[in-house]
Amino acid sequence: MDAPVTVPLWLFLPIAAFALWSLLDRLLIPSGRWFLRRRLNRLIDRVNRRLAVEIKPFQLTKRQVLIDRLVYDPQVVAAANDYARDNNIPREAAMTEVHRYAREIVPTFNAYIYFRVGYSIARTVARFLYRVRLGFADERTLAGVPPNTAVVFVMNHRSNMDYVLVAFLAAERTALSYAVGEWARIWPLQQLIRSMGAYFVRRNSNNPVYRRVLERYVHMATEAGVAQAMYPEGGLSRDGRLREPKLGLFDYMLKSFDPKGTNDIVFVPVALNYDRVLEDRTLLRGLEKDMPRRSAWFAAKTAIGFWFSQVGLMLRGRWFRFGYACVNFGGLISARDWLATHAGASGGDLRGLDREQRFEVVGRLASDVMGEIARLVPVLPVSLITTILLEADGPLDELELKTRVSNLMAHLEARGAKLYVPRGDRDYAFHVGLRMLVLRRLVDESGEGLFAAVATERPLLAYYANAVAHLR
Repeated sequence: MDAPVTVPLWLFLPIAAFALWSLLDRLLIPSGRWFLRRRLNRLIDRVNRRLAVEIKPFQLTKRQVLIDRLVYDPQVVAAANDYARDNNIPREAAMTEVHRYAREIVPTFNAYIYFRVGYSIARTVARFLYRVRLGFADERTLAGVPPNTAVVFVMNHRSNMDYVLVAFLAAERTALSYAVGEWARIWPLQQLIRSMGAYFVRRNSNNPVYRRVLERYVHMATEAGVAQAMYPEGGLSRDGRLREPKLGLFDYMLKSFDPKGTNDIVFVPVALNYDRVLEDRTLLRGLEKDMPRRSAWFAAKTAIGFWFSQVGLMLRGRWFRFGYACVNFGGLISARDWLATHAGASGGDLRGLDREQRFEVVGRLASDVMGEIARLVPVLPVSLITTILLEADGPLDELELKTRVSNLMAHLEARGAKLYVPRGDRDYAFHVGLRMLVLRRLVDESGEGLFAAVATERPLLAYYANAVAHLR
């Protein structure tokens, strides 16, 4: 009975592996999960105490639960049935598409990644590249927002840095759920963005099933009070001017909105501007329809070359940050109050209107929000100087240029524009803006102390002037 039992090595190894896995599965992994969840819950409690709009239970729900809720939403199922019938395909095939769209859209919010990893990355990148400033914040912004209110930050879209900049500046107020375009669906950026609560949008998809799945997810998140952020222009401004708003996300939020219910939706206009937009030349090239499309390899090679040149400037001590990046936050626009005043015979309830009637009302609301964004666009040094240089008949000396810029600033202030004057010093603002344009070789400085726009760079200078042209 005491004789040892000999087990072949080939049998011992799988037995040992199975025993180790059982130990991990039954003891170590649950303990680790409990420890991590306990720390995560403490982090969420600490964060919620300082946020103006707290993290909602919807954001903490398991992703698979949200996917199942979305897939089996009655309106989504009805849309899948109609799609299968109209296209003469099995219902199971249509539902397979629904599952794929739901997994693509539903995010995986992780508070630790958002407030520890994402916030740190956003703050570091934003401050490294720009002098980041909060220019203006309406005293009513997020002040006394009822707990059952969905807050939606509505922004103009100047650069892909907008996501980083606003996430950094808004992190003291709330955790934002972004609507992000398909450009970000690349590894590993996709996983990071999704873990920060963002959801992806196919902006040009006309698939009725996809549109219904997206609509119902936006409705679910809005109804749950999740703070969201969107760019109604539907893409980056190509020429620097504000674009007309697209109504899709506005409509998804308001289509099933009950103005007499307990939940309200408030829109926060947010306006951004930069002294330098990293993608400026690429955006301008997009306006030229006959220009050949460049390959991904060319884009990657150009980007790598640009950053190597920046590193070279750093090593030589000649590198400057890309000027100022400024964000202004406007006051709250309540959907309930706006609809009660402007929706006419519907009394603020859009649920009984057909699509054309609903879009007419939603379009007026979107225009009002975009109008407020236009009013709040920060006026920065580069935009001021480019405006004057483009209007000048010839080269200007420094004194004349400074005088014209000062007169323009006074004119814009009289019209209620939000000027950001670095350090409160207009002379410094003038010189820092002019220095950036000269260093970028967009402005030519002659030996006689005269400054003029470089003829070949006038479209690029107009891009920056257009950012504030509507304020004049």
